[in-house]
Amino acid sequence: MLTTGLAQAQTVTIAALGDSLTAGYGLAQDDGFVPQLEAWLQAQGTDVDIVNAGVSGDTTAGGLSRVAWTLTPDVDAMIVTLGGNDYLRGLDPAISRANLDGILAAGQEAGVPMLLVGLSVGGNYGQAYKQDFEGMYADLAEKYAVPLYPDFLGALRAEAGTQNGLNAFLQADGIHPNSEGVALITEAIGPSVRALVDAAK
Repeated sequence: MLTTGLAQAQTVTIAALGDSLTAGYGLAQDDGFVPQLEAWLQAQGTDVDIVNAGVSGDTTAGGLSRVAWTLTPDVDAMIVTLGGNDYLRGLDPAISRANLDGILAAGQEAGVPMLLVGLSVGGNYGQAYKQDFEGMYADLAEKYAVPLYPDFLGALRAEAGTQNGLNAFLQADGIHPNSEGVALITEAIGPSVRALVDAAK
């Protein structure tokens, strides 16, 4: 009995608070971001349980409304991946920033280490919008002294090289990664999440 208790005590529980990119929209259950990331970490010998707190269509406001009940007593760390839907709707980056600020404040109050995941976005709302939107992640990471993984889809852009190449790693909607795309993302972000696990121990 004691051995079982010790084994469970060593397992780090991470809540992945996010939107459809976290939830695994359009993918078979095992192909989503959370299952692939958990499997990648476990293959590295990291004892981790990742809770999928991703809700498709969620904005930063949705994440803020959920963060309190996501941070249950058994959660040891949190990954925050939100903002994509704010951008798709053209929401004011000041609103997104305030919501993310609230989420990080909640995590800080709960005493859990966090990893903030940013997004690189297009320039269709103008250069000032793009700078404000992308800049909020770096500013908030600095404010709360949390590590920043700058671009959730960065690994796909790096591998693809061109927009046409990118399509090979996306589902038919041209927005959400397919299982191969998620595998690339997982491999790229994995070391940052492993560092998060170490910080939570």
